Amino acid sequence: MKILTGNDLNSGAVTWWDGSGWSLHVADAADVGEHGEEIAARENAARRVVAPYVIDGEQGPDGIRPGHIKDRIRALGPTVRLDLSLKPADPAAGNWVI
Repeated sequence: MKILTGNDLNSGAVTWWDGSGWSLHVADAADVGEHGEEIAARENAARRVVAPYVIDGEQGPDGIRPGHIKDRIRALGPTVRLDLSLKPADPAAGNWVI
């Protein structure tokens, strides 16, 4: 599975292509298949996202998860303060990254 990520132009927040727009939650990410580079170029040109790129994703029992640890950290938020992450109430959030 291939998913598309980038950063929001206004806030800098990590965003994920959901098939029709951008979401802050990786669980909303859509499989872009072989169309990822085309979508990334179009969205970058429209200035809706900064530096979009295609990554490997995995569909697991808890939803979509980026294949590489760098992007799992980007999806969750700070690893040193899980209270500032996108899953602050989840005591197992740190396990999701690794």
